[in-house]
Amino acid sequence: DQQEQLLYFEHAQLRFGGVPVFYIPRLRMPDPTLDRATGFLRPSLSSSTNFGTGLRLPYFIKIGDSRDLTVTPFIASSSTRTVELAYRQAFKTGTLTVTGAVSQDDLLPGETRAYAFADGSFSLPQGFNLTLHGEIVSDKAYLLDYGYSDSDRLDSSVVISRTKRDEYISARLIEYYSLRNDDYNDTLPSMQADATYTHRFALGELGGTGKYQLQTHAHTRTSTVTTDSTTDSDSIADGRDMSRVSLSGDWRKSHTLNNGMELAVLGEASADFYKITQDATYGGSYTRLYGSVATELRWPWVKASSNGTSQLLEPIVQVVMTSQDDGDIPNEDSALVEFDEGNLFALSRFPGSDAVETGSRINLGFNYLRTDPNGWTLAVTAGRVFRSDDPNVFSAGSGLDGTSSDWLAAWQLDVKNIALTNRLLFDDAFNFTKAELATTYTLDKVSLTAGYVHTDADVSEDRDDPISELTLASAFKFNDQWSGELGSRYDFESQKTAKASAGLTFRNECLLVDLSLSRRFTSSTTVDASTDFGLTVELLGFGGGSTAGKASQCRQ
Repeated sequence: DQQEQLLYFEHAQLRFGGVPVFYIPRLRMPDPTLDRATGFLRPSLSSSTNFGTGLRLPYFIKIGDSRDLTVTPFIASSSTRTVELAYRQAFKTGTLTVTGAVSQDDLLPGETRAYAFADGSFSLPQGFNLTLHGEIVSDKAYLLDYGYSDSDRLDSSVVISRTKRDEYISARLIEYYSLRNDDYNDTLPSMQADATYTHRFALGELGGTGKYQLQTHAHTRTSTVTTDSTTDSDSIADGRDMSRVSLSGDWRKSHTLNNGMELAVLGEASADFYKITQDATYGGSYTRLYGSVATELRWPWVKASSNGTSQLLEPIVQVVMTSQDDGDIPNEDSALVEFDEGNLFALSRFPGSDAVETGSRINLGFNYLRTDPNGWTLAVTAGRVFRSDDPNVFSAGSGLDGTSSDWLAAWQLDVKNIALTNRLLFDDAFNFTKAELATTYTLDKVSLTAGYVHTDADVSEDRDDPISELTLASAFKFNDQWSGELGSRYDFESQKTAKASAGLTFRNECLLVDLSLSRRFTSSTTVDASTDFGLTVELLGFGGGSTAGKASQCRQ
């Protein structure tokens, strides 16, 4: 049917290796020129320890040129009955996508389980953008039980923002909901609102560049208890609500000396006004004035060889003086501190505003970069922080506590098909506080990825036990039709595999067959360990489905 762009088959057979494996008396499919048409999409077969064997049969409904709805019934050998929905709509100024599902199953008999996610993005007048994101679920285990998401905290937000060369404006409203067993949503700062205005400018005759920022922030808890109860025992009043108005600015001016050294003077200052309620310890209003100045000296050394190799070695010394923090403000937005090459020479390493880095200190380090014409590069950053006194504002797990920080070493190597990144924090006795390693090896038919992360336990960062995990992932292309995948995550602390997966795919110009197998070994009071098996079969070369593979022996 050329007008409707549809193909009709009578007595259709699906043959695999010349052997009929499926028969359909009558079949209608879109022709290759039709992108969207109402009808059934490819089915998928799955099997899991939670639901037994199940079949998903999606049905696509074209509502119009700018809207569509996909309804996917999921029927399993157990009493599980699920309907999945996906709605999409395009507007003149943006797009909206809503996905969700409703289920009744044996895991929670007699209860209706459901979830809904929504994402939208729109262009507003004057260059502003509106971003919408929503997440809601009926119970803590639903998303993981059905494999919809492995998120353990949900967030819903409305964001309006605009970014220019020298200006940034944003306003956000965010709601959080935790799915973790040891979290209590009544005592978490679940509702947050903030607005930010940032402007960068040149200082004319004074020289250098500056930036100022005005920010407001507020967060609330559902609980009204003014003390820390035994429910969560986190040393934070269960009902503490906080609001803040901050005005900050920074400035930097650099000058190149005759010997090639770069001498810079920089500084920053801020004024913070806090209002804290429903807290018997910190309730009231607080004002904090904070400032810091620094002198920085960089001496880049450059060497270029006749064979095209170039090297850059840059020692850096930074001397920082700061005011004392006399605000006595509880730290809510800067509890997790990452010490890395990005903030080795920052005037304050706290990610938020509640905490500031005080005391006099010297930041020492160097950068090294080697570029070889044979196709490989090596980048290294190393350094350490030395202080006159211990400010007692950093936890042991951050690597920044004490009068001298841990040693920071980070390097990245790119050699043709190999990419290797490593970051380490360790003390003088080479005891590692944090370690991270990621490597990728890629060839035409093989891709291997490995990652390792280690972090010491730190109660102040809500991490009672150390983390030590190895992640492996691989992909193989056996020939033009067959490919496979393997993946796993091993937990060294519990000495067992946390997750493993495998996949096998066959693809030619006619057919796509995708087999998958995964096993989640971890369990909790709301989620059990499970094994999932999936099978997807798709006829290729029709409509807007998956890309067809290389031609083989496809017969009509």
